[in-house]
Amino acid sequence: MKHQTSYELQSVAVVDRLGLIPLATRTQRIERWAELLDRNPQRCLSALTGTEYVDPGVRERVRADGSALAVAFDDPLLRAAGLRSDTYGEAKRFFELSDWQLHDVVCSCHTGATMQANWAAARVRRIVRGNPILGWLRSRFTH
Repeated sequence: MKHQTSYELQSVAVVDRLGLIPLATRTQRIERWAELLDRNPQRCLSALTGTEYVDPGVRERVRADGSALAVAFDDPLLRAAGLRSDTYGEAKRFFELSDWQLHDVVCSCHTGATMQANWAAARVRRIVRGNPILGWLRSRFTH
């Protein structure tokens, strides 16, 4: 066995660090995705075209290079937690999203062919936190 300093081990320690960051819950996985998008907030991301109109069987396989889904799949922590690809269907399964929730983040009908990463990050976070306006309305009419 070769002796290495802690500094030398840092270049290979990413494997060990993967287990230290828990991504066991849906909220943790979604927050990680938003954090990744916010790392480069002005990054131009590809949108997916017309997800609400695509046949459900085909929609599961839809993907785009440079999309918000690709940002998630590029992350070794999310892959270690079980993300298997950057397809619409896999993101829906892994992040436990409804079609409308995922549509809200990735579809071109909101932004056109591209979107900024900070816009997508805000939409991703809204999945967990909810829409503040709708929350306020619910609080006024459900009492």
